[in-house]
Amino acid sequence: MEYFIQQLFNGLTLGSIYGLVAIGYTMVYGIIGMINFAHGDIFMLGGFAAMIVFLVLTSIFAGLPVAVLLLVMLIVAMLTTSLWNWTIERVAYRPLRGSFRLAPLITAIGMSIVVPNFIQVTQGPRNKPIPQLIGETYQIAGITVSLKQILILILTSALLAAFWYIVNKTSLGRAQRATEQDRKMAALLGIDVDRTISVTFIMGAALAAVGGTMFLVYYGVASFTDGFVPGVKAFTAAVLGGIGSLPGAVFGGLLIGLIESLSSAYFTIAYKDVATFAILAFVLIFKPTGILGRPEVEKV
Repeated sequence: MEYFIQQLFNGLTLGSIYGLVAIGYTMVYGIIGMINFAHGDIFMLGGFAAMIVFLVLTSIFAGLPVAVLLLVMLIVAMLTTSLWNWTIERVAYRPLRGSFRLAPLITAIGMSIVVPNFIQVTQGPRNKPIPQLIGETYQIAGITVSLKQILILILTSALLAAFWYIVNKTSLGRAQRATEQDRKMAALLGIDVDRTISVTFIMGAALAAVGGTMFLVYYGVASFTDGFVPGVKAFTAAVLGGIGSLPGAVFGGLLIGLIESLSSAYFTIAYKDVATFAILAFVLIFKPTGILGRPEVEKV
């Protein structure tokens, strides 16, 4: 039982990172109906930005408190990814918003190729390890719980609550929901649709940066290939939970994290992805909109 609970906690930690990235997928899809395939690479970019900040600060300020170091890493990573995602939306997606549906899809795939290749050229192809930032562990009823796992779970819960409040209780959230329902009518009512979409891309990038930073802290290594697999898993989480639903994105991320952790612990790590996508297919057969998704109602 202790081993099972340990794997549950490990799965929740990994799933929280997937959930943070999945929120960005579901927000962009919900507001413009397009999958931003470069979002996983924005997650990777956030990890690299955090790593560079770590290397610079530790070389200049020896003995800097970990809390301050982590805070600066998060802020710089969020600013970097927000700027990149804003630029991608302005340059690659906005000019094609009124075009046929395949055009922005092809552009999104192109952006997902550009970002990792840019990182490979500027930072090199090798993995970049960093020293362990948070090494404290606690024994609770025979279960080993690390401080970084607790931090990831707390951050995910706090950010989900904050973004739920923004979307449901603020004027920005009302503008986002109006743009999601009918962009033309929202523009006629005075909503700046272009600004709303840009802000949505920025919000998604900020969450991806937090996920990338936590991924770096958790595993202690950054690679230009880190965006692909976690990006696919996060997109799967968004679809599994119900794309367009913020709680669904986090729920899907947690579920995928648990599936991976338990299948690796009790079967073999080679089949963890098989288990994930098999359960995705099973769920979508019986509930095509995802677990928490709602069917779209087309008004005639």
